[in-house]
Amino acid sequence: MTEQPQTEQPQPTPYQLLGGETELHRLVDRFYEYMNELPEARPIRKMHAADLSGANSKLFMFLSGWLGGPNLFWEAYGHPRLRSRHFPFAIGIDERDQWVLCMRKALDDTVTDERLREPLYQALAQIATHMINQAE
Repeated sequence: MTEQPQTEQPQPTPYQLLGGETELHRLVDRFYEYMNELPEARPIRKMHAADLSGANSKLFMFLSGWLGGPNLFWEAYGHPRLRSRHFPFAIGIDERDQWVLCMRKALDDTVTDERLREPLYQALAQIATHMINQAE
């Protein structure tokens, strides 16, 4: 009797590890709740429309594809071109730090697995740093 070669099971994506669509919505909703609530985030909140539903939807769609889930943003808007899409906004270190604060708190509230939460935080903080377009 010959042994059958074992096929490797594909590793779950961060999107799957997070819990898919439902949990990603929880993360993004919590992020914007913090942006709305935290006094420290007022400057970045003012960069957004009064109604955050459009920003919420776009962040959800971007993160979906970025995390290995459905590529919703790409399908709706094309390549994310994050940096160029953020050029109209003055983003310095303070604005980056405000965004990262809201995301850190949202991740802490919604992602229970630290093995997932910490790498997500680090990667998102790097993206936020890449958005800086103003010298201090």
